[in-house]
Amino acid sequence: LIMSTILRRRHHYRNSAILLSYCSAIAASAGVHSRASSSLLPLSSIPLSAAASASAFPAFVGSSPLHRGISSNYRPSSTVTSLKMSTSPSYKRAKLSHLAPSTKTIVTHSGTFQADEALGVWLLRQLPLYRHSPVVRSRDPEVLGGCDIVIDVGGVYDHENLKYDHHQRGYDERFAPKKAKSDEDGEALERCTKLSASGLVYRHYGRDVISEYYPELKKDDGSNSLELEWVYEKMYNSFMEAIDAIDTGVEPIPAAKEGEEEIQLQYRDSTGLSARVGRTNPRWNEIDESTGKSPDPDARFEIASNMCGEDFLSVLTKIVESDLPARSIVESAVKDRFNCDSTGEIICLPSGGLPWKSQVYELERDYKLEVPIKYVLYTDQAGMWRIQCVSVEGKAFENRLGLPSPWRGVRDEDLSKVAGIEGCTFCHASGFIGGNKSYEGALEMARTALKVGKSDE
Repeated sequence: LIMSTILRRRHHYRNSAILLSYCSAIAASAGVHSRASSSLLPLSSIPLSAAASASAFPAFVGSSPLHRGISSNYRPSSTVTSLKMSTSPSYKRAKLSHLAPSTKTIVTHSGTFQADEALGVWLLRQLPLYRHSPVVRSRDPEVLGGCDIVIDVGGVYDHENLKYDHHQRGYDERFAPKKAKSDEDGEALERCTKLSASGLVYRHYGRDVISEYYPELKKDDGSNSLELEWVYEKMYNSFMEAIDAIDTGVEPIPAAKEGEEEIQLQYRDSTGLSARVGRTNPRWNEIDESTGKSPDPDARFEIASNMCGEDFLSVLTKIVESDLPARSIVESAVKDRFNCDSTGEIICLPSGGLPWKSQVYELERDYKLEVPIKYVLYTDQAGMWRIQCVSVEGKAFENRLGLPSPWRGVRDEDLSKVAGIEGCTFCHASGFIGGNKSYEGALEMARTALKVGKSDE
């Protein structure tokens, strides 16, 4: 995406069409293409003059190495067809524009703003009681006392009196439930961070915000459903906790224990929400060309608050409309794992597009699996079968059991010869994913990888 954006800013590719293609023949016809590696699929950027060639895309399906031998009407085994996408629930986010503006006033501190209070204000404004409420930014005690709800200023946390600050001495409020632990003892971990102001708002009003957008997550009697509780916790783990940690000064890498060498960050990420909100503050020397003065910080705060809301809704929508329906499908695959393979270490999904990684870890804990799942089988968008390694929980690039070293970086017939399995299409150079033309071939790859991995232990 970044490469395509940069290219489209050059004169020759200004406003170029983008074609996502599996086919090397299409990529070769384009003026330029970006490719991550020989094992990954190309992203082709095509000048408008050549955009018509995209219409030829269907003609190439079946001609590239990734498509040869894959039938468009292929039907997998009963193990796979038993996991039907239609069995999972579906959700659609509600629109809140019909709610009348509130006359209640929200107050937060003046001066430089952060994602914490910008997000907290946005969360409150999603509730009917504070919908479109005006915001006052001040540190004056008299002003604070005259407003309806106070966040991130005032030095008091008092839910009954609607005061939500976290800067006071002795403050140690943390999110509950604790964080699930993945090691042998199974005990829950205390949260690494105290709640920031937005964390406090989320603690008390988060379920209400979620159910405003997804009212079907509430039970008929108005009580919270198990699905709502699941979304509430997952939303904190996926989004809110990082906001809390950054605002309260928690480093992403734990401090070294006695006798251990301190781990140094290899790079810093400035693309996150907190960093983007920080850049929304008027710069010390910034001048608004239309007024000749410094930009209005209150207007910038509103921009930052809306930015926080967009990110919150983006994550929430994915969790409710994608992760939640996918959970039932992954759960069925986990329950059915011994029908897939007698070891119980391989599961099969109907599609790789559904989010399964975090679901696998959670379900392993829920069902107290003694032997962890090593491989997941699924079809990609082109119908090719994939075998993907389950990574170590909390590690992005470390697998529980990688594919065999001799397979890595090898493709097609060469890979079939090395593996002794028909229909192999590729194995990534790092050994985290591979492909086969058939379900039976992908399953055999997984079984062979298990045997090789266990013999190497």
